[in-house]
Amino acid sequence: MKKIFLLIALVTLGLTSRIEPVSAQISLRINIGSQPLWGPSGHDYVEYYYLPEIEAYYYVPNRQYIFIENGRWVTRRYLPMRYRGFDLYDALKIVINESKPYYRHDYYKSKYSSHKNHKREIAIRDSRDSRYYNNRNHPQYQNWKREEQKRKEYERNRDERNRESRDNRNKKENENNRNKKSRESRTR
Repeated sequence: MKKIFLLIALVTLGLTSRIEPVSAQISLRINIGSQPLWGPSGHDYVEYYYLPEIEAYYYVPNRQYIFIENGRWVTRRYLPMRYRGFDLYDALKIVINESKPYYRHDYYKSKYSSHKNHKREIAIRDSRDSRYYNNRNHPQYQNWKREEQKRKEYERNRDERNRESRDNRNKKENENNRNKKSRESRTR
């Protein structure tokens, strides 16, 4: 009787209570390997760089420059000839992680136009932070690639050794169990 009463109480409680599903969203955005070598180091994710000295943007995911040409915003893989002497490594670069910041160009222009005498930031190319080495254009890329291959080979060998050790333990256990059963059967 107690079990039936408890079951009815649980069913009633389950039907009358509202349980909201718990959900969590984790967003991890990293694009270190696709950032250009002239970009400033220290950023795990960059969507755009604003280049205030030439009033242009660089869109990292598509590797395209966005600048004004004939009164409208255009995207190109390279900067136009008028910026031929522009040094991207020494230029001020502002990281912007919002969609289409050039639509708010007046805001960024007014905010960063006074930063012309900036302190030079360390470019990714010159960074000694190993997380940038996976960029195939980084000077340390070949060393990083060799070290990655060694690390993967070491992990494969370690896993194989662990598997062999586990197999050997299992074989010994099985053999011990057979021996034990054999001794038990002889003593009967």
